[in-house]
Amino acid sequence: MTIRDTAEEWEIRATKTPFTGNKTSVRTDDVVMPDGTVVHRDYQVHPGSVAVLALDDADRVIVIRQYRHPVRRKLWEIPAGLLDVPGENPLHAAQRELYEEAHVKAEDWRVLTDVYTTPGGCDEAVRIFLARGLSEAEGERFEVEHEEADMEITRVPVTELVRGVLAGELHNNCLVVGVLSLAAARDGAGLDALRPALAPWPARPFDA
Repeated sequence: MTIRDTAEEWEIRATKTPFTGNKTSVRTDDVVMPDGTVVHRDYQVHPGSVAVLALDDADRVIVIRQYRHPVRRKLWEIPAGLLDVPGENPLHAAQRELYEEAHVKAEDWRVLTDVYTTPGGCDEAVRIFLARGLSEAEGERFEVEHEEADMEITRVPVTELVRGVLAGELHNNCLVVGVLSLAAARDGAGLDALRPALAPWPARPFDA
């Protein structure tokens, strides 16, 4: 038996969008269940995101501390951002986010993992990249605003991040998934065996 997620779409009898925001919206679908009953399913419609686990030559990861209002916490995170343009190449978006949030560029890019953040209530898909061969980006730093104006940026050893995740001290999903995926890849076939940066992404198809 192959353990693999598969595409499937159940019949939708009706749909409506009771709320439309700046970047996301809320949709209500009337979905036909396997027994024939029709139930309401409310979920957030999301454009998708990218995140970057940027690993330097000293085995440290670039992390950012940022206030997240819904959870009333300052969270340590890895650079990340929305796929603002439909069909946008996720690698280009990830390179942009690493530049804007950390003023860093990378020579080697791989796909670390792809995840749905909360598939029971949101269709957000995130591609997490591994970036290596880091160096300072050229040009002026990106001008930040709002929550980003209060960001802290530092580099933390991978071992310390793994410890913090397992101790329940770090909670951002991209950081947690990214760090543990990195550790698993190292224990498995190695980082060079990861998928190429332009590997297909069925959840958010893009133009290479």
